[in-house]
Amino acid sequence: MYLASARTKPVEATGGTGVTGKVPGTVVALGTVSLLTDVSAEMVTAFMPVYVLYVLQLGYVQFGLLDGLYSGATVLLRLVGGHLGDRLGKYRAVALAGYGISALSKLLFPFAGASTAAIGAVVATDRAGKGLRTAPRDALISLATPSSGLGRAFGLHRAMDTFGAMLGPLVTFLIMIQLGADPSLVFGVSFCFALLGVIVLVTFVPGPPRTAVAAPRPKIRWRDGLHLLRARKFRGATLAATVLGFATISDAFIFVVLQKTAGVPTSLLPLLPLGTALVFLLAALPLGRVADRVGRWRMFAVGHVALLGVYTLLVLGGRGIPVVCLVLVLHGLFYAATDGVLMAHGAELVPESIRASGLAILQTGQAIARLLSSVLFGVLLTFLEMRWAVLVAAVALVVALVAALALTVRGRTEVPA
Repeated sequence: MYLASARTKPVEATGGTGVTGKVPGTVVALGTVSLLTDVSAEMVTAFMPVYVLYVLQLGYVQFGLLDGLYSGATVLLRLVGGHLGDRLGKYRAVALAGYGISALSKLLFPFAGASTAAIGAVVATDRAGKGLRTAPRDALISLATPSSGLGRAFGLHRAMDTFGAMLGPLVTFLIMIQLGADPSLVFGVSFCFALLGVIVLVTFVPGPPRTAVAAPRPKIRWRDGLHLLRARKFRGATLAATVLGFATISDAFIFVVLQKTAGVPTSLLPLLPLGTALVFLLAALPLGRVADRVGRWRMFAVGHVALLGVYTLLVLGGRGIPVVCLVLVLHGLFYAATDGVLMAHGAELVPESIRASGLAILQTGQAIARLLSSVLFGVLLTFLEMRWAVLVAAVALVVALVAALALTVRGRTEVPA
């Protein structure tokens, strides 16, 4: 039952979705939703290191747990969201529920106070919304786009998403500079941006193409998604993404280590994600196009080589603006070459009827690995100097790259049984 690629002509099947350039209007609308939502999310992300490490003065292990929770709380709900989207054929409705949960969670942060458990619970709620929405949203993108343009479509979506990610830290920085580090104010503004994203989703994003979900729909079971792992190429991609996720230091830790080793003032810490986001914004679409031509998995591997460059610079520990800029450029290129590209690659390996489930499985392995990676890196920072901790991560990344190559080089294109 496994397919090698999408078979319909989604652009023609969008039923009035419209096309902007060569990218379907649905993708542009979803990109706008993600832009607004990421302003909201990245406001919180940029604020958390300052809030947890400097305001609440918690330790690296506690920060690692919260950061891992931020990355990994989506794990099970990614699978739930993907399954519900496929089973009900209502990708937009499931995505809407996820965006709504994340928006409402922003209102809960001020009530968490200084309690690590309470902050963790709110973070988990926020990320649960992300987990629920991600696979149905990516399924909508893939079903609205011809197979040959998946890299470009995901690249544009991730670029718009990243533009929001770039604005989020800037908004937080401006609030902190003008009004002080008032958590209620930061989280209140964050909620407003999230609510705008929900409104755009309801107003401008149509359902999936009729040909992709037209009745009669086959009854989708949990095991249908899991059976995808029988396909060597999909299994290899999932395992490789998971292995590489284990060796990926979270963004928050990258910025904290860079701030300390490069001598960046603490007040500028919320601005460091801005550099990564700017490079991601500029490079996501071009690299998506290149990935469509040279191979998406190849581009995914190149992205991790850029991440290895980040680790190398952090180990060397140079100071000054040039080092900071170079780290942020490589970090942005890492995301531009991997984030949307992985989903574009996965979309070709999964049949349309269980597209969201398949993408959720691919994302879940990576999310679990990154959750564990954050916790382990927090422990490393507790017992080792920063450069030694990063060196351990760099060695792990080299090993992971070799393992990922071994897992995927044997993969062969498979066709439905």
